[in-house]
Parts: sequence; C-alpha cells; structure tokens
Amino acid sequence: MSLPPLPKNFASAVDLSSLGKPAPEAIATPGIEVNQGNLISEILPASNQKVVILICWSPRSTQAVSLLEIMGKYQAADVLENGEPAWILGTVNVDVETQVAQALQIQSVPIAIAIIQEQMVPLFEAVPTPEQIRLVIDKVIGLAAERGVGQALEKSEVIETPMEPEEIAAMEALEKSDLAGAKAQYEKWLARKPGDALAKLGLAQTELIIRVKDLDPNEVMTLAGANPNEVTIQLKAADVEIASGLNKEAFTRMIRLVKISEGDEKKIAREHLLQLFSLVDPADPDLISARKELASALY
Repeated sequence: MSLPPLPKNFASAVDLSSLGKPAPEAIATPGIEVNQGNLISEILPASNQKVVILICWSPRSTQAVSLLEIMGKYQAADVLENGEPAWILGTVNVDVETQVAQALQIQSVPIAIAIIQEQMVPLFEAVPTPEQIRLVIDKVIGLAAERGVGQALEKSEVIETPMEPEEIAAMEALEKSDLAGAKAQYEKWLARKPGDALAKLGLAQTELIIRVKDLDPNEVMTLAGANPNEVTIQLKAADVEIASGLNKEAFTRMIRLVKISEGDEKKIAREHLLQLFSLVDPADPDLISARKELASALY
C-alpha cells in the first residue's frame, strides 16, 4: 500500500461511505487525537523533529483498540535521557475524522503510518505481535535518526509491554495443550477486566480450538454437503471454515441456517454465528455485510 501526499482539496474531502456508525462507548486513547486541523498545523511540522506514528483506528475494531493499548505502552516506555518521549503517537478515529481518513485513503483499520519529515510511510496493517511491533518501532526510529530526525533508543531504554498474569498463564497452558486451563485463565482475566478486547478474543479463539480439535475437516464438510439442514453438522462446518480463514463462507452458511430454522434451532444458529463474529475484526467487510444479512434474516 502506498500513501499519497495530502491533496490540495483536503479541507473539502468527502466522508467515507463505508464506515457505518461508531461504537457508543467512549474509549480512552493514548497520544494525540489527530484531526483535520492539527494534522496540518502540528503533526506534520513535528515530524521534522521526531518520528510521528499515526494509528488509524475505529472503536468498532477490537484489533484496533488492542493496538492502541500496545502503542500507548510502548510510547510511554520510550523516553529519552531528557525525559521527553522518543517519538510522537497520533491516533485517527476514522469514524469521527472521516475527512482525515478520506485524505489518507484509509481502506481498513487498524493501520499504522510513520511520518518522517512530513513524508508518510505505511508500517503495518492489522495487528502484528507485540514483539514485531517493537521491532518496527525501533527500526523506524533508528532510520529516522540516521536522517537527523529524532534520536535512536538505547537498548536499555526499550521496555517490553508487560503481559497480564492470566495471559501468561493461558499461553503456558496452550503450550502444554491444556485447552481447558487456557479457557479458565481467559475467563478469569475477563472477570477481573470485563470487556478487555484481548481477553475476549483469546477466549473465543480457545473455544474454537476446543470445538474443532477432534474434527476431521474433510469428513465434516462432506457431511455438511449431504445434510444441508442439519443444524449440528452445519455448526461444525462453519467452525472448520472459520478456523481455515474462510470467514465469508462460514457466515453465508450460518445465515442460511438462521433463515431456514425455527424455534430453538434458529436461536442456536444465531448464537453460534455471533460467536463466529467475535473471532473476526469488526471492521472486516465480510463481517459488516454478514451483520446486515443477519439483521435482515431476523427482522
């Protein structure tokens, strides 16, 4: 992906038509909230002295919210000897700052963009691991310092983002193939921090692994083809598809099941589909489309 310079008609950029409504709950964001005005007057000029990293995000995306938390921790940890932050973190809520998102030609979130001497360079989309993010930040800061922008971090200044204790325990359990133990740890994490995006995602992923670990994918898909109206086998087939990255296929299968089912079976199909939704980035186009189809099927 390449990013163009800001257009001359930036002030009259049109809203993104694909963004939908933002989530109702307020989310505390680290760094500087970037808008149309301060991007031009503050953020771009500041990039001549320090690296600026923009995170384009949406409250609808659990991945984006998780990335904000990670980036906030890293920026807080990256402090120079004089006490100043080594780099500037900016955040663009694409649901609110639609003109900025349009000007930057943002197609999906989250996406990270570095600004160095008023030049924009895409860093990554989606959410890499914290370790990969750390390497990217260090590399960008180092390269910018070579060009006379900012100051490279010393090794001793680099601090890893601390993991939650339940997260550590869950990862250890997964390494031992103790899925029940991992599930229990994610549930414990959510009990302590209700709504935590990483905990919710970890729990949903672990539950999916538990459901598919003993399935034969070929057998499941064959049975699903032969029994298109059998709820139990269709749920298994959708799990197999989600686990294989076939999100659209899984959603289509489950929405069809919701449409043809009645009573308890319809409720089971709907609830299972919502579980599958939780495994996919809320900003994913296939998920957005599937949510609309589900609403039509129900109402």
